[in-house]
Amino acid sequence: MKHTSRIASIYKDLQQQMCRQLEKGDGKGLFQQLPWTKDIGSGLTCVMKNGDVIEKAGLNFSHVEGDFSDKMEALLGMKAARYSATGISSIIHPFNPFVPIIHMNVRFFELDNGVCWFGGGIDLTPHYIDESEAAWFHRSLKDICDQYNGDYYPDYKAWADNYFFIKHRNETRGVGGSFSIVFNLKMKENWIGY
Repeated sequence: MKHTSRIASIYKDLQQQMCRQLEKGDGKGLFQQLPWTKDIGSGLTCVMKNGDVIEKAGLNFSHVEGDFSDKMEALLGMKAARYSATGISSIIHPFNPFVPIIHMNVRFFELDNGVCWFGGGIDLTPHYIDESEAAWFHRSLKDICDQYNGDYYPDYKAWADNYFFIKHRNETRGVGGSFSIVFNLKMKENWIGY
């Protein structure tokens, strides 16, 4: 579709940059790159195991498209014939128990009716919580969100806090993070940087 191919190209490059930076930072581990193709699209799964610093990491890219189903129509409350989506998902598990596990994903979704949006999330799951590092993480997320809209961070953080709350334990998983969705974009705006 109109924008998805361009965003997919950016995401592919970003995935490779992330792989190179993690390999450089680790010093030993290398990503095994496993391309895949299915009827709905293609992607690249990148996995690092047993580095010096990183026990295991996955950085995955996908670009898919298909028919916009009745279920999707009911969920989103809009009509379209086709959709296209692209994204990166990642998880990094370090060996050091004092360094948190990090999850991050970014995605772009476009409908053939012209509606499109970015979404994503990031969170930390430390084994041992360092309050100052958790505060720095959240300040950094807030600073990024505030560049675009001062109302984003509180809403996105609350969304993540609710998602990561484990009810039967009455506790959160990790120190939380942020979810985001920017809906029905005008692509001339600077949302790619966000």
